[in-house]
Amino acid sequence: MEIKVNYLDNLRLEAKFDDFAVISDQPIRYKGDGSAPGPFDYFLASSAMCAAYFVKVYCNARDIPTENIRLSQNNIVDPENRYKQIFKIQVELPEDLSDKDRQGILRSIDRCTVKKVVQTGPEFQIETVENIDEDAQALLMAAPDGGSRTYIEGKDLPLEDTIANMSAMLADLGMKIEIASWRNIVPHVWSLHIRDAASPMCFTNGKGATKESALCSALGEFIERLSCNFFYNDQFFGEEIAGSTFVHYPFEEWFQPGPNDELPAEILDEHCREIYNPEGELRGSHLIDTNSGRADRGIVSLPYVRQSDGKTVYFPSNLIENLFLSNGMSAGNTLAEAQVQCLSEIFERAVKREIIEQEMTLPDVPREVLAKYPQIREGIDALEAQGFPVLVKDASLGGQFPVMCVTLMNPRTGGVFASFGAHPSFEVALERSLTELLQGRSFEGLNDLPQPTFNSQTVAEPNNFVEHFIDSVGVVSWRFFSAKADFDFCEWDFSGTNEEEAATLFGIFEELGAEVYMAVHEDLGAPVCRILVPGYSEVYPLEDLIIDNTNKALAFREDILNLHRLNDAQLEHLVARLEESEVDEHSDIITLIGIEFDENTVWGQLTILELKLLIYLALERHEDALEYVEMFRQYNDNTVERGLFYQAMQAVLEIVLDDELDLADYLPNFQRMFGENTMAAVVGSVEGSERFYGLEPIGMGLEGLERHQRLIDSYKKLHAARAAKAGIAV
Repeated sequence: MEIKVNYLDNLRLEAKFDDFAVISDQPIRYKGDGSAPGPFDYFLASSAMCAAYFVKVYCNARDIPTENIRLSQNNIVDPENRYKQIFKIQVELPEDLSDKDRQGILRSIDRCTVKKVVQTGPEFQIETVENIDEDAQALLMAAPDGGSRTYIEGKDLPLEDTIANMSAMLADLGMKIEIASWRNIVPHVWSLHIRDAASPMCFTNGKGATKESALCSALGEFIERLSCNFFYNDQFFGEEIAGSTFVHYPFEEWFQPGPNDELPAEILDEHCREIYNPEGELRGSHLIDTNSGRADRGIVSLPYVRQSDGKTVYFPSNLIENLFLSNGMSAGNTLAEAQVQCLSEIFERAVKREIIEQEMTLPDVPREVLAKYPQIREGIDALEAQGFPVLVKDASLGGQFPVMCVTLMNPRTGGVFASFGAHPSFEVALERSLTELLQGRSFEGLNDLPQPTFNSQTVAEPNNFVEHFIDSVGVVSWRFFSAKADFDFCEWDFSGTNEEEAATLFGIFEELGAEVYMAVHEDLGAPVCRILVPGYSEVYPLEDLIIDNTNKALAFREDILNLHRLNDAQLEHLVARLEESEVDEHSDIITLIGIEFDENTVWGQLTILELKLLIYLALERHEDALEYVEMFRQYNDNTVERGLFYQAMQAVLEIVLDDELDLADYLPNFQRMFGENTMAAVVGSVEGSERFYGLEPIGMGLEGLERHQRLIDSYKKLHAARAAKAGIAV
């Protein structure tokens, strides 16, 4: 994690990281102002809070209340060496807690990350650089020995060269990539989380049998998502980029809908129109992109090559963003390598969906076959030694697809996790199933797995597949665990060179009668392909283009950002549109309008329900406001401060709406209960002198929205690089 330090007045310092800022000072006796804890005080507190966090995680997983658990830490300083200290952590536990849980809590404290780092002894490297922001790869792990070269199946270059090449590409963009975490909880299974230090919303996860292969995976995913604009999928790019020569790519095309909002003739082909517009309900306005919001420019569309005949077909950017998520994108050392990875993932997810939704039972991989892969077997044995039974399944559906499955069961909670992996090589597909299972997960994290069900409607529900796609944690059917398989085991093999494997995978789609469309991006230096298989590789339901399109943001974004500037008539119009839209009232404003607010602010936690409530207060529609206050208090999980504000608000509204009650009679005790400042805000909101309490004024210029500005700054680096490569002034 990158922490930037700013010098404030006197000895005060500000440390900024992610969306947080921490102020430190020094005591007056050390010539500070004593306005904040000192740096060493924060260090001591971090150890105690880390220990308390692990206790909380343990207790939450076992439904143990923590109200009667107390924890404290004291540091005992050696009088002869002040740098030698004992951190004494004491925990007070309820008398009725079992001995097993007492020991479990003590073991959980022993896992404290701060403690382990201190005990291991961090290495401090202190140096000067010409420009901190340009030292782009300072936070990646040290480069491997220049003489070592590690080849793995499916990669056209050694891992060391791949890491060096991809790191250089990101450095050329001016992006500082940091490794936020590593995981290696069983042998031969590594995962990590990397992110842009300046814009942590841009992150990827990697997995592999070694730390180098996991880092290659994460870097490759980072580059593929940059190349395909995935990090910025539903976000507003701001007015500057929206008005530039190009918004997404230099080769984009803009097409105008027909006079009656018909789809432009230039987009999609007949095959795609039959899939996405079978009843003629899809309109041109459904396909305006969320990122620019420029309906006046038309529908921004991107060229894809139809693989059956080489013809170029234009796909609206909005359609891709709404339906495909990250499915069907991959980077590689060569185009063929990227194609194999991309096609494999498409098959993995489609086959997984078919198995889950149709409640299929898969054949077990025989022990003698699994014995051929001792490293994979060792990882599985380590999981089972921790008390997690593991099933290894052939998901090829009788040898038709290059897909495997590793399923973990948690007897402690009754939850299960079915992880799938795909590749033309049986061994690689099996390894990917296992590494996907544990990517970014701890043993405690396996306590959150959902329980199986015999309810067919639950497993076939579209959102269940979305859950499986996003983090592989969705519901599976109990029928999946039957001993009677729907297919015979097949020890399949689709392997060859990457070129041969790509041809084989494209051939499977040809046998299925599916049209495949591909775009290739090489502007960052690595070949990246994005492949669409309409009617097969979508993640979200096709009807979302009409009933839940992300470009609904365009109907609300400008008014919400200018909320404080709207007059009463405009507010009435806004709240009426929100009502008519039937958007889920519990969804957040971040998702609705594509703006990354700081989650620690009122804007960052604002839901549509609360926005309506604040508008009703501003309009002095007290009965509507009271109804929404009651709903807010019943369903919303907000800060304690916000909860008390609305508790007081409900009481005041009930008094105001009751002709027999007088607020003046209650105000003195309300002030004692909630505080004078809170009551001033409540009464002001009800009387109309205080509007939109807690929401700072902003505008279409996104003033003060540092989190979103950091995301846009990240995109501007990408945008500028594309413009430079294309010779376009922006």
